[in-house]
Amino acid sequence: MRPLLNVDAGEMESEPEALWAIAHALNVACGGHAGDARSMERVLRACREHHVRAGAHPSYPDREGFGRRRIALATEALETSIAAQCRALRVVAERVGIAIEHAKLHGALYHDAAKDPSIAAACVRAIRAELGPVAILGPGDSALEHAARGAGGSYEREGFADRGMRADGSLIPRGQPGALIEDPVRAAGQARALATSGDVDTICVHGDTPGALAIARAVRETLDALGTS
Repeated sequence: MRPLLNVDAGEMESEPEALWAIAHALNVACGGHAGDARSMERVLRACREHHVRAGAHPSYPDREGFGRRRIALATEALETSIAAQCRALRVVAERVGIAIEHAKLHGALYHDAAKDPSIAAACVRAIRAELGPVAILGPGDSALEHAARGAGGSYEREGFADRGMRADGSLIPRGQPGALIEDPVRAAGQARALATSGDVDTICVHGDTPGALAIARAVRETLDALGTS
């Protein structure tokens, strides 16, 4: 099957619903770095209306830093925070009448869980406790993948259409030249390369990337043109 397009959502008031409707799956900010009950409900209602898969997007508890700073937390405290964020989204989803089908960590926590087995295990435990055996999205061949698969759940390897990559496949850190891909044609080309590599199951476009709507549209058209395999 071709990879699916996922988009981070509910992080900014300015996000257009048209962007959400383009995605196959939305990662809904649930209070750690952004988001509140009102924004969660807005995104989840859009998911239901546009038949988009809804997922949780928890992070370190760091609204000031938008979840992009590593926060030193004891394992138990981290697990409690992630569980609370997932629970908050689940409660809203139950009210809206839509299932939460996946989870994707945000920002610094995404990268830390990819490298640190103890952080990865804590996140997987929290997600499983609140959301059950949902798919977890993250880097391939990472500590997070090993923890998720070890816990008996499904895992979707992720690539990025709107982020520059180094020769070794790692992302260029934000703030450095080439970190963001803002040209829809380039982003679509990167998505095509990722999709045909066989190394990813899902491809992300960030909602806060400049020109995200045009980028997401180009990526979705590219993925749809690839069809199924």
